[in-house]
Amino acid sequence: MKILLTAFDPFGGDKTNPALEAVKGVKGTVAGAEIVKLMVPTVFGKSIDVVSQAMEEHQPDAVLAIGLAAGRFGLCPERVAINIDDARIADNEGKQPIDTPVFEDGSAAYFSSLPIKAMVQSIKTAGLPASVSNSAGTFVCNHLMYGILYQIEHRFPSMRGGFMHVPSIPEQVVDQPNQPSMALSDITRGIEAALEAIVLCDRDICMGDGRIH
Repeated sequence: MKILLTAFDPFGGDKTNPALEAVKGVKGTVAGAEIVKLMVPTVFGKSIDVVSQAMEEHQPDAVLAIGLAAGRFGLCPERVAINIDDARIADNEGKQPIDTPVFEDGSAAYFSSLPIKAMVQSIKTAGLPASVSNSAGTFVCNHLMYGILYQIEHRFPSMRGGFMHVPSIPEQVVDQPNQPSMALSDITRGIEAALEAIVLCDRDICMGDGRIH
């Protein structure tokens, strides 16, 4: 089995992106699966193009994209990506689309085809906080997740794909009281636990992890 594991470069003025640094630390083989790593530009349009090319080149069985979500306490596999770009800030090339579809001919939304609840359970078993997230936002993270699932529907029907957000690292919140963070080594361990679940679970488990808001 082969899994394409992606992470964004630093954005928003930060010199580092914990998602990228954590992915760099992931083992080359997890639960017997080959892990192919890819850095992705935090840029609308280009991010999808880069990952699509890698999907074509490597023909992975699954794609897991990783992004930073400052303010979250744990690792969060995303349930759904919506067909909208609505950027609060500009991306790394100055683009700031507002109320724009990711793909004009795309569905309103795509659900992750990864075993998100099994991923949460695996991360928790590793001793780390995790939960299913029901919103990937409307910045480049949602954009890329939607793009991956769009490409799977239209070009790579045998693949599975999805997205997971990770917390900030302590160095990023030193001057931000009461903001959550997680050690970089733990984020890496959490990603590896999620990858293990992807390898072992063809179908997701039934586990309550819903939200009222």
